[in-house]
Amino acid sequence: MKKVWFITGASKGLGLALVKKLLAEGHLVAATSRSRSSLIQAVGASSSQFLPLEVDLTSESSVQQAIRQTHQTFGKLDVILNNAGYGIGGSIEELSDAETRTSFDVNVFATLNVIRKAMPILREQHSGHIINIASIAGFAANTGWAIYAASKFAVVGLSEVLAEDVRDLGIKVTVLEPGAFRTSFLTEESLVFAQEQISDYQSIRDSHEKYRHMDGTQIGDPDRAADVILSLTDLENPPLRLFMGSDAHKRATQKVGLLQQDLDDFKSISYSTDFQ
Repeated sequence: MKKVWFITGASKGLGLALVKKLLAEGHLVAATSRSRSSLIQAVGASSSQFLPLEVDLTSESSVQQAIRQTHQTFGKLDVILNNAGYGIGGSIEELSDAETRTSFDVNVFATLNVIRKAMPILREQHSGHIINIASIAGFAANTGWAIYAASKFAVVGLSEVLAEDVRDLGIKVTVLEPGAFRTSFLTEESLVFAQEQISDYQSIRDSHEKYRHMDGTQIGDPDRAADVILSLTDLENPPLRLFMGSDAHKRATQKVGLLQQDLDDFKSISYSTDFQ
């Protein structure tokens, strides 16, 4: 059955792989990018099946216009995929307020804008599937990525509560927490580092260097990820959380073990704060 998809950040990486797969299988796709021409260059011209949109996701009015145009063009909304993301590395001390807010604008507030503007349509339909792409860093973060992790933790948290809030409305929610996929995410064009770097943070510089050298060798296959995302929308009961990639699954498993150890080790202290 053909579905109508609204996908952000679709001109490259996982978003682009998914758009191409959806179109090949006959689905209807509205895709956003900061540049409509880059979408057309990557995917092809607008058609009865494909609606390329130039959208500023940090602008409520721009997002609302894109959602409205998608609904007017295709008549419904089945899947909302918040894929646009912004990677930034550095310690909290090194990253300025402006750099930090830019990360949250793209990773968190843009996601909220899309959900907020799509919800009236989904509520009226009593159907739909919202898929938010977070990161394994939103559950088990690494050295040097505090702000990126904070924004992705926010996406995970809002997705978990959103799922509860909209369940009775017939709307499904999934948050994806991928590991490293072989996309352009680790290239100089996509990944930003703190403009002001402090020499004391050598462990952070080492961490960032490791990620730079990882580009082109990531274990995750974007085409396989696109297959998984497409399959999720056919499930009657899709997962709320899905760790994508063996690396993500291993990091999550390790984190769960650490959390359980802390719960066990400090249980008596936790309970000691109750009224006696």
